[in-house]
Amino acid sequence: MVKEISIVHHSDRRTDVMMPYAPGIVVRRGKLVFLSGVTAAAVYHSHPHREEEFDLPSTMREQAALAMENLKKTLEAAGCTLADLVSATRFLTDIGEQDDLNRVWAAYLGGHLPTTTTVEVSRLATHPRCKIEISAIAVADEGGA
Repeated sequence: MVKEISIVHHSDRRTDVMMPYAPGIVVRRGKLVFLSGVTAAAVYHSHPHREEEFDLPSTMREQAALAMENLKKTLEAAGCTLADLVSATRFLTDIGEQDDLNRVWAAYLGGHLPTTTTVEVSRLATHPRCKIEISAIAVADEGGA
């Protein structure tokens, strides 16, 4: 069965501003897919961590692009695409870099707008050089994933 989702807007919605997210999404039909947080680091890495596995770029844009690629791989493994995202939580170590993240986010998602929450944290568990972590929820067709 084909998934069925719709964006929720307030009655006093402003159309004169660009928002990079949906205020809410209703899932009427579909299979929920929950994704663990991804960073710029390889999804499959050693635990305990080994320093040589964390040769990460220094900029938010580069790290955000790598995190989005990791997110895409996990979505694809579940039979989904970025267009199936309905919610994402984005953890940043410097909220001042949110605009750089949003540029990469928009480039990957195009006009698709999942709900998002963006949170500044002091450090991410994966590695001290990680600047961004994204956890997400997607909705697949009920026959997929």
